[in-house]
Amino acid sequence: MPLRTHRVTPFLWYDGQAEEAAKFYVSVFKKGSKVTHSSPLTTTFVLEGQPFIALNGGPNFKFNEAISFSIDCKDQKEVDYYWSKLLSGGGRPSQCGWLKDRFGLSWQVVPRALGECLGGRDAAGAQRAMAAMLKMGKLDVKKLRAAYKG
Repeated sequence: MPLRTHRVTPFLWYDGQAEEAAKFYVSVFKKGSKVTHSSPLTTTFVLEGQPFIALNGGPNFKFNEAISFSIDCKDQKEVDYYWSKLLSGGGRPSQCGWLKDRFGLSWQVVPRALGECLGGRDAAGAQRAMAAMLKMGKLDVKKLRAAYKG
């Protein structure tokens, strides 16, 4: 299992789809992303500089929402891109910017504007932005900012 460049590396358990999942994620994140090794048991890959190990461990364990990966999106265009790509092939949308990809892995697709609204100086605006977010599936930057402004 090569690829030990970080002290902490996410280790993901799949039921026979480790290489398929790695290739899918690399195709979504492209920049600084690649599959670095594949064998019948493990596949190692890098997404934008972050190494991962994927194991073909069998059906014993499934992903759940207790673990997710958050994607920092600079704008709505990035939110739309990641939301669409990660849902492709059988993913399922959820609430508040969360989704599960076709392998069952949870992702949070988060625009920077969310942090700006929720962490802004206007406490009432932050509450309005939070209320707006709770009604959304995919996060909408314009609606979040409009809610914050009142």
